[in-house]
Amino acid sequence: MAITTTALVTGANKGLGRETVRRLAGMGWRVFLTARDIDRGTAATQELAAAGLAVEFVPLDVTADESVQAAADIVMNRAGWLDVLVNNAGIGGPMTPPADIRAADLWDVFETNVFGVVRVTNAFLPLLRAAGHPRIVMVSSGLGSIAATTDPDLVGLVPPALGYPASKAALNMITSQYARALSDIRVNAVDPGYTATDLNHQSGFQTVAEGTDAIIRLAGIDSAGPTGGFFDRNGRTPW
Repeated sequence: MAITTTALVTGANKGLGRETVRRLAGMGWRVFLTARDIDRGTAATQELAAAGLAVEFVPLDVTADESVQAAADIVMNRAGWLDVLVNNAGIGGPMTPPADIRAADLWDVFETNVFGVVRVTNAFLPLLRAAGHPRIVMVSSGLGSIAATTDPDLVGLVPPALGYPASKAALNMITSQYARALSDIRVNAVDPGYTATDLNHQSGFQTVAEGTDAIIRLAGIDSAGPTGGFFDRNGRTPW
């Protein structure tokens, strides 16, 4: 009996997360689709399963310790290991000008985009270490790149804001530090690019398929693949 590659994607009932699940399952993988909204997560799973894909729903709210641990327990009971963890769940945060924002206004975006990633990653480490060749993919953003956001050719495209860019910059550093600490796991961050999703009110110029190209590539790297890197669909991109 062939051993099936297993993957789990957070925040996967729509957008980049759902497309990532669809593409990984289309490769013959067993994929756990997670979402904090049970109805939406169940509906997305049923739609993909109806297309013949090996997709299973697991409730998971990245902001709640109990929910994350319960999800890890479910995957342990069903599969026993996890080859790939895709930390995709994220929110946009306020676009309030930096001079006008309050510290409390940043809490939710950091709770999801930063603390949630740490919470999920650490809870699933035992499952990842039970796999032969584990990988973690952090879904970041070019807005978290200091090089990109200070580029004179790009700086005027997006108004300055603290929440989302700062949370993704923090996620980039978290990626780098996990990669340094976890020599047995390949850990990388990806910039999907400006993709049409609910996060940007469908204003992106890329399709969700294009936006998931880097995620799929990094999820499928072999044991000699990169770790501690930041990639977009064209290859390495500056931190």
